[in-house]
Amino acid sequence: QWQLVESGGGLVQPGGSLRLSCAASGFTLEHYVIGWFRQAPGKEREGVSCISTNIRSTIYADSVKGRFTISRDNAKNTVYLQMNSLKPEDTAVYYCAAGPINSLIPRLYKDWGQGTQVTVSS
Repeated sequence: QWQLVESGGGLVQPGGSLRLSCAASGFTLEHYVIGWFRQAPGKEREGVSCISTNIRSTIYADSVKGRFTISRDNAKNTVYLQMNSLKPEDTAVYYCAAGPINSLIPRLYKDWGQGTQVTVSS
């Protein structure tokens, strides 16, 4: 069964770190661009970061540049999002998705995970 599963979310204090994982099953993740997106209550889903199939190209939203790092381990069929210096405004449900091109535009991605909650609060 084709599936993306996110994990690693939780409650963290401002300034803290989390590492999200996006594990694929039923397909080989290395053939797809993988993007991370987030959606806060009452807001539209927004692109956070994405990584190309050959790992040579990554894109970050301005709001997370210098704080978040995307990586992929094709041997483990998993993509990671390391999030440092977290801020309350990073609070959202985080999703990973597989797509054909490296982009932060959500509608270009067809296959999505169920999401993992990240809450940044003291």
